[in-house]
Amino acid sequence: MPGDDDERVLDLALDLAPDVGVGPWPGPPSSWPDDPRLDPDLLRAGDRRNVVDRYRYWRREAVVADLDTRRHDFHVAVENWQHDFNIGSIVRTANAFLAREVHIVGRRRWNRRGAMVTDRYQHVRHHEDVAALLAWCATEQLPVIGVDNLPGAQPLETFALPRRCVLLFGQEGPGLSATAHEAASAVCSIAQFGSTRSINAGAAAAIAMHAWVRQHADLAAVRHDGEHGR
Repeated sequence: MPGDDDERVLDLALDLAPDVGVGPWPGPPSSWPDDPRLDPDLLRAGDRRNVVDRYRYWRREAVVADLDTRRHDFHVAVENWQHDFNIGSIVRTANAFLAREVHIVGRRRWNRRGAMVTDRYQHVRHHEDVAALLAWCATEQLPVIGVDNLPGAQPLETFALPRRCVLLFGQEGPGLSATAHEAASAVCSIAQFGSTRSINAGAAAAIAMHAWVRQHADLAAVRHDGEHGR
């Protein structure tokens, strides 16, 4: 697992990529736009962050505040007991699909490399165990939908996902723990047609989040700005 120094190096590499983003704002500081959302340091140095163009030069807090006005009603939770190969990828996908929060269940530490710095803009909450997650869900009146290819699971492709819900994924390898399986309001499986027994948790989470988007999101608000991910 990388340390803090490794993560700072990754952040620097992403934020200073020369072929991404925009350079310094032209003209002297006296001519810069008077907008409290904008960061003077970014206006001065340029903005190479992994953000869409509408957020160029914005302060991080301003980006998060704007996202908070539009977040979707689904949450994503993932068990983290042994290793966390896919959590970073899940956080990045949750940011792309504008999940309300990501919940890490179990170990607090996870490898942020796969998140590609999107955890700066995505709310991430930690729970010590499944019981703590379930207690929080009960307080918020959120049903828990487990996603795993288990006997008796309902096909995700035809399942009506609740608008307000928590999509719960198990640890890479063993899948949902017995406690999580028993506590879920429903468990959905993803249709597979090849020889492999399963797909990885990051891919499963992306498929499940997109299933929610297909059923509930306002597709008229989708981004069509020609940008491509890195």
